[in-house]
Amino acid sequence: MNGLIPEAMAQGAGASPGGQFAPLLMMVVFIAIFYFLLIRPQQKKAKEHQAMVQRLAVGDEVVTSGGILGKVVEVGETFLTLEIAEGVRVKVQKFQVTSQLPKGTLKSA
Repeated sequence: MNGLIPEAMAQGAGASPGGQFAPLLMMVVFIAIFYFLLIRPQQKKAKEHQAMVQRLAVGDEVVTSGGILGKVVEVGETFLTLEIAEGVRVKVQKFQVTSQLPKGTLKSA
């Protein structure tokens, strides 16, 4: 059995580098990586979306999360009305607007 385990490994070789704090340090490093690669960009994107929704005004051309393109004709506190074709108006929740299009995009679509 002694042939399988080298004697140098069998003897307690002393403390490993980093000691007791190595697992704690690794956990802190992983949390930092997750924060900077996942959490922080998602918070930034959410803030940008909230700011875009707050500055929506009548006449803006937008795309909803369902893919509907329309022109804003009325803005309320939580809802807005989109004109998706001449005489066809749809009321949607503000947060469903995913992006704002440049003026004149609907005419070319």
